[in-house]
Amino acid sequence: MTDNKAAKGGARSAARLAAVQALYQIEASGSVALIVVQEFVDHRFGEIIDDSQYSNADSEFFSDIVLGVDKWATKIDDYIKSSLSKDWNLERIESVARAVLRAGTYEIIARPDVPTSVIINEYIDVAKAFFEDNTPGFVNGVLDKIAGKIRSDKKD
Repeated sequence: MTDNKAAKGGARSAARLAAVQALYQIEASGSVALIVVQEFVDHRFGEIIDDSQYSNADSEFFSDIVLGVDKWATKIDDYIKSSLSKDWNLERIESVARAVLRAGTYEIIARPDVPTSVIINEYIDVAKAFFEDNTPGFVNGVLDKIAGKIRSDKKD
């Protein structure tokens, strides 16, 4: 879906927003990741659905995120769990926020070509597209902790 904040970032920002939507759909419906990726690429990007204009996303980048999260799900969830405070668990996190964290964690792990600060800021913006509460700050804190464990260039 087009969101002014996400749209300003271009095709990669749109890919991140769509990846979060796809990851949510996969979790909520139990769909196969590859099928959901193909559905988005073939039928959503650049289309008008329910009066919403979907952005033209970088489909290769989108596919990498969604399929990467699917492939590395256990490792990604372990990083997220280890970055939560003692009184939180992964299941307590709202499902869209979980999708945001999973996509961001995947990029931190697997996309060294993307600066850490860009990844974190992009997923804060994605969280802002869905939440008007303190969730974007929560996403910031968790992804920053994960980046500190994985990358030495955390403040790039």
